[in-house]
This record gives sequence, structure tokens and C-alpha cells, in this order.
Amino acid sequence: MDIPDDIFTEPDPVNPDALANLGPLRRLAGIWEGRRGVDINPKEDGPEQRDYYERIEMQPIDPQANGPQLFYGLRYHVHINTPEEDTTFHDQVGYWLWEPATGLILQTLAIPRGQVAIAAGHAEANATRLVLKAERGQTDYGICSTSFLELAFRTDSYSIEVEFHDDGTWSYISDTMLMVRGQSEPFQHRDRNTLMKVGEPDLNPWLKIIRGGPKP
Repeated sequence: MDIPDDIFTEPDPVNPDALANLGPLRRLAGIWEGRRGVDINPKEDGPEQRDYYERIEMQPIDPQANGPQLFYGLRYHVHINTPEEDTTFHDQVGYWLWEPATGLILQTLAIPRGQVAIAAGHAEANATRLVLKAERGQTDYGICSTSFLELAFRTDSYSIEVEFHDDGTWSYISDTMLMVRGQSEPFQHRDRNTLMKVGEPDLNPWLKIIRGGPKP
């Protein structure tokens, strides 16, 4: 990555219309539901398959600058349940970010079991497929976990592949490579689902102000 001599000056002007500048992430904006999720996870006596249903909310945020670097993005919340349980099966929050100048795409994620990660990839503005990856030990696009997870279910890598479909739906496959304590081979923890839009995205707060709408 080339770093400019001036690392402080932010782009000016900046278009505040996040939805118009999301590039390939524009197709993720909105509220989504999927009822055909499949999870393959490790258990003591071998792999377990669980079916799940999922709701994802992705809302645009105002442009974000790191000096001259400029991101447009979505704030997201994933909520997953299984038919057998009343409690949440998986909860996840974070951001999807796109840097128009370079095509860099980031997914940040945090789950309430003591784990965070940043996955990265590149794509053109009209891409119909996104591939992002994170690896344990990396200081830029890496994975950080609690001591227990490091010792019992160490995450060595994470990847997600997103496919956009002509009917407006999208699907994903995510793979997490785990080293489970007591097992000699890595375990491929896989999740997959197809999502259908059930709600439109809201305007980011700054654009609401510019267009004279209600203030946040």
C-alpha cells in the first residue's frame, strides 16, 4: 500500500450520499431474512449440522476518513436463531466498508463470545461476487480472541464469499478454520444462507439533515 506524504488532510469535498457511493456494497443495504441457513460446527463426537433462520440489518453510515483514505459503508447486525432453541444461536455486529479509490472492501465483525476480526478483499463497483479473508496473527486484517478460545477453539482463518443474484437476493458461504483442542486436524466450520430483502435501508443521518428531513 502506497502511503502519501500528507497523512492528515482529508478529502474535500466529500459526497455525503452513502447509498450512492457504496459500490458493490449497495446491494447489501437494507433489512434481510433467510430461513435456509445451515451451520456445520464441531462437537466432541464429530461434526454437527444445525439449520437456522437469520435476520440481518444493514444501514448506511456517513463517510469515514483516515486522513486521505475515505470509506463508505454499512453498519450491520446479524441475529440468528434455530428452530430448537428460544435463545440466540449467533449474534454479530460490525461494518462493511468500501474504499472507492482502491476497491478495498472490509468486513469488521464482533461476536459476544470474546472475538473480533477484520476481513479484507477487493472488488470493482459493479462486482457480483465478493471474497474477503482474515488470518490469525496478522496485525492488519486479522483475528483476536479470548484466551479460552485461543486454547480450546483456536481460529486460524476466516473467509466469506458473497454472491449477488439477479432476483435481488444474495447468498454467502463463510468458513472458519478451527484448531480444536484434542484434535490433530483443523476443523472447517461452515455457515451458508440465502437472504431476501424485507425492508429498505434508511438514509444516513447527515443526508437526512441536508435533505431537510427529521434530525436524528
